[in-house]
Amino acid sequence: MFAVLSVIRKPFPKVFALLGLIWLAACEPMSFDTSGGNLQAGAPVKVALLLPRGSAIDGDSLVSDALENAARLAVADLQGVQVDLRVYATAGDVMRAQTAAKQAVADGAQVILGPLRAEAANAAAIAVAANGVNVLAFSNNTTISGGNLFLLGATFQNTANRLADYAQQSGKERILVVHDEEIGGQLGKAAITQAIARSGATLAGIVGYERSQQGVTSAVQRIKAAAEASSANAVFMTSTSDAALPFYAQMLPDVGISHPTTQFIGLSRWDIPVQTLELSGLQGGWFALPDPTKSTQFNARFSEAYGQPPHPLAALAYDGIAAVGALAKSGKRDALSAASITQGAGFQGANGIFRFFPDGTNERGLAIAQVQDKKLVIIDQAPRAFNGVGF
Repeated sequence: MFAVLSVIRKPFPKVFALLGLIWLAACEPMSFDTSGGNLQAGAPVKVALLLPRGSAIDGDSLVSDALENAARLAVADLQGVQVDLRVYATAGDVMRAQTAAKQAVADGAQVILGPLRAEAANAAAIAVAANGVNVLAFSNNTTISGGNLFLLGATFQNTANRLADYAQQSGKERILVVHDEEIGGQLGKAAITQAIARSGATLAGIVGYERSQQGVTSAVQRIKAAAEASSANAVFMTSTSDAALPFYAQMLPDVGISHPTTQFIGLSRWDIPVQTLELSGLQGGWFALPDPTKSTQFNARFSEAYGQPPHPLAALAYDGIAAVGALAKSGKRDALSAASITQGAGFQGANGIFRFFPDGTNERGLAIAQVQDKKLVIIDQAPRAFNGVGF
């Protein structure tokens, strides 16, 4: 018991903390001209990259370097398209992000990649909306998307949709949602409940808990009661490996909720850290992840170029350049317009296929993984193409 509770109390690893920091409250950007910077035949595409370089936040320097390196790697990989990439430091500050975006457009930028966090991305997009310049931000905060702001970050809704669809198709259609009451848990709950309704599965109930030792412990019996009352055959949890997940993996089977009668499903990745796969209660559980084949190729390519593996967010910058390159290669003057960015066929990125929607959110092709014998096993491959009209 002590070991499990110590897991709950420990601080977030840097990776989880950084991912969480992308979710910051922000106002929705105003909708102005989203025509995009017009391209000229034969001229390089001018791309501005806004990074939190110079920030006092721990880890921002590391992620800034990784994003820039990935962007430059993508530029080198483009064929038939030239990109003039210019980097602007925001120091992780909202006002500096706004100023940097304006300066980038004054310098001729036809599209902006970044910033990293939601408030800065929101400010940057508003600053250049009237200029018809679109922003592909690294955030995954869907409260800011829309207008000229498109999200590159993987969203809860995308992951929830993929898992709910698979659960419904696999006969695990009575789904109980378990979430903590903090902002991440609330957003995760909303995404899962919407995904359940969309998939045609049945919402078997919702159990929230306070993210504390007492809150997690007291929720176990409520989860059991809700599962039995609704005949739930799946439990969809928002918790991450560094929070309540190890506790529930231990205690829910102790009260009779376990695989194979009850399918455990995770909104977060259960292979980060890899030791999570060793938890006995998670054996047989499902979670989603980017196309492993594509991710492995990108990791190897990045490591070969820079002598170290990429930061988990680095692929977002690669994807931004890949999308810009694919759009520019079409030869259309308005290739960077919102209508072009949201073309249905999507793009090939570092972690597989992805596409943008008119509301500024995105969809990524995800694989379904199952924990088997303390290992990650892909049980449903990531799609390699979207149905939709392309170039």
